[in-house]
Amino acid sequence: MPGEKADAAGEALLRRMQRLLARAATLKGRDRKQLLALLDDVETTRRGLLRECAEIEGEMRQATVRATAIGAYLRNSQVQRGNRHN
Repeated sequence: MPGEKADAAGEALLRRMQRLLARAATLKGRDRKQLLALLDDVETTRRGLLRECAEIEGEMRQATVRATAIGAYLRNSQVQRGNRHN
């Protein structure tokens, strides 16, 4: 399912971000090349997490629309049944 894939990808990105932050804590300020590479990795991971968040937000929006449509269908069917029995 797409949701399970997104969960796995999101979890992997979060684990990667934790590893990068742990690595950042061990770097010295003088190690400019490693610091620049780390900043690039953090930014790439951050963008990936933002993409995952946007995808989840879209799925939530779609689920809300579906729930609203199901509720409207249910109310309509109950009204029609009530009219038939009168």
